[in-house]
Amino acid sequence: VSACEKGEQWVQALQLFHEMADFRVERNTVTFSAAVSACEKGEQWVQALQLFHEMADFRVERNIITFSAAVSACEKGEQWV
Repeated sequence: VSACEKGEQWVQALQLFHEMADFRVERNTVTFSAAVSACEKGEQWVQALQLFHEMADFRVERNIITFSAAVSACEKGEQWV
């Protein structure tokens, strides 16, 4: 997921991220953050915020990286309010 994020391949990053659940691979702060960052870099603010909120649903700790990526995604999407 992180490699896709760094390569600005947000679609592939999300695909891999969702496949993790299909294969019962634990999704944690690092993988969620990479997925949120991939969406941010791909200017996909809606998906970034969905993932950000899913973290709370799955009781995954959000950190400064996740918050920053979510805020940056909103900024790139001009979602000020």
